[in-house]
Order: sequence, then structure tokens, then C-alpha cells
Amino acid sequence: MTDILPFLKSLLSVSGLSGHEAPVATLIEQKWTPLVDEISRSRLGSIHGLKKGSVSGKATRPSVLISTHMDAIGLMVTRIVDGFIYITAIGGIDSRILPGTPVIVHASKTNEELYGVIMIPPSDLLPESAGTGALALKYLMVDTGLAAGEVSKRVSIGDLVSFNTEPVEMTGGCVSGHTLDNRASVAALTICLEELQSKSHLWDVWAVSSIQEEETLGGAKTSAFQLRPTIAVAMDVTFGKGTGVQGWEGQELGKGPALGIGPVIHPFLHNRFKEVAEKAEIPFAVEPMPARSSTDGDALQLTAEGIPTMVLSIPLRYMHTPVEVVALKDIQRAGRLLAEFIASLEADFMTKIAWD
Repeated sequence: MTDILPFLKSLLSVSGLSGHEAPVATLIEQKWTPLVDEISRSRLGSIHGLKKGSVSGKATRPSVLISTHMDAIGLMVTRIVDGFIYITAIGGIDSRILPGTPVIVHASKTNEELYGVIMIPPSDLLPESAGTGALALKYLMVDTGLAAGEVSKRVSIGDLVSFNTEPVEMTGGCVSGHTLDNRASVAALTICLEELQSKSHLWDVWAVSSIQEEETLGGAKTSAFQLRPTIAVAMDVTFGKGTGVQGWEGQELGKGPALGIGPVIHPFLHNRFKEVAEKAEIPFAVEPMPARSSTDGDALQLTAEGIPTMVLSIPLRYMHTPVEVVALKDIQRAGRLLAEFIASLEADFMTKIAWD
């Protein structure tokens, strides 16, 4: 199997905040172009890669859409005071983890990247309403080291601020970095496309890297409506077991991907994934999703007249922080499982599928 780590590291080294995905989209498009038959972008900027199947005798081949969102959480400039930059969140961010985090301010006035750090003011300068615990985001600031006048010349309200932590190979086969949610899944889908180069598959495959999952699910909604796949798979990360995550809500790192089960997931697809994983000897866990899945799957299932949908997840620790952690072998197994599932789809698969 191809070593996916260099590509994954490159994904973790570029920005692409929700609604502003162009930098990472270009990288993914370049990687996928030789792996698919056609590649394009939706009107909103999601990447659509089509790998054609081999079903013959039909005007239109059945298709499976695999959605992996490329957007990242991050920050946005709200005001500048005496050279310090106040910020608000793009996506779900816990302000407790931000102080001391290195960041990049994407300065629009000069089109440059300003390196900074998130800092907190001295406690005796805070209002009593700030309390004595973790500070709310509105009290945190970015210090770029520039004089006040220089900051105002370069930075505007609404400029983006992205995390600047480098991807790190950890012992035990893990990788740490920002934005592994959900670029770990982009890497897994890339592995799937590489595996399909030597596998026969009857169905068309739409490899989608969607935009805005963290805020609107707009990429999955619009891509599914445009492409109208026969079935769909949302691939994302899920909470990995660790400190504070020990119940059924968390999955073990290094034990394989998690197969969602719940109202968003079509039970026939869930069972087919289990059968394929068992046959291919790919370890997996079953992840209860008793309500919404909080993934692109929520949008895919409800597109048009409804699309039978599956959710496949990679366990991840410290979600929505600058130091998320995944196991490389979970990424590899998820990609291989996707390829095996696609190869298993018979021409008459849809005559067998039923919700029961």
C-alpha cells in the first residue's frame, strides 16, 4: 500500500477554513487528478472526482458518492486594539485550549501570512465578569509582534486566522496535528482511489471533498443534489477513547474504522460494510449514532427524494484542537475498506436493498 503519510502531512500544512477552502482544495485536486477519469469543482468549491465503473448495457451506471469534507475550524478577526487582534471562532472551538497556540493571520491588505500567538491579558486587567476559570474567546487576542500601526496597515476585520502547529509523527504509529478532522478522511479516500486502480468495480465512484461541513453542510447538500448518486457514504472522524472519553461515545485508536448505526445510516449498507470488513479481515467497531451523525451524512441522506447513506469514521483524540491525534493504520484500513466495499457492489445491488 502506498505510504500516505507525506500527502497527509501536506494536507495538515495548508489552510482551508470553512468557507475558505481554496488552498487545500488545490492540493487535493492535484493529488486526485491522475486517480480519476474526470475532475471538477461544484459552484461552491467542492471537488468532484469521477472514477467510472464498468457496468454495461445501461444508459446510466449506478454510482456511489464518498464525501470527505476538507474544511477546517479556525478563527476570524473581529477587531484590532493597540495592535492586538481580537478573534471569533469558525466552527466549534473550545477557548480553553487556545492560549499559547501558534497561529497564522492571513492579512488581506498585504496578502501575506503573519505569524502570531494567542495570548491572554493579565488577570488584574480583566473585568470581574471574566471570572476566575478558563477565559471566554472574546478576551483572547493574537499578538503578531508588530507595532500597533503596522498591524492596522496589514490586517482587516474579517481576515482569517488558522492554526500553525506542525504535523508530528508520534510513537505507536500515530500522527498529531490540526485539521485531522477531516483531512484524515481525505487521505483515506485517496488510499481508496489508489486501491481502485487495480480493482474491478461495476459502479461509478464519485470522490467528493466537500466544503463547509463545519458550519453549514453546504458542500454535501449541493454536491449530492448535483450528482444524484444511487447511494452515499460520509467519511469523517469520531471521538477516540482517551482521558475523559471512555464510554460508548468513544472508539479505540488503532482498532480500525467505526461503522455507524442509527437513523441516518441505512441498515442494509451498514450490514454490507460489516460483511465486507469481515471477509477482508479488516478490524472495525460499531458506533451507535442514535440521532444525527453530525457529519455530511445528515445532508446526504435527506437530499432530493432521499439517498441511502452510510457513515464510516476514523477514531480521533482531542477533536477540534490544534493537536488532534489519529492512528495511521486506521486511515489505511478505512481506505482499504472503502475500496473493498465499492468492488463488492453488484449491478443489481439496488434490487436487494431494503430498510428493515
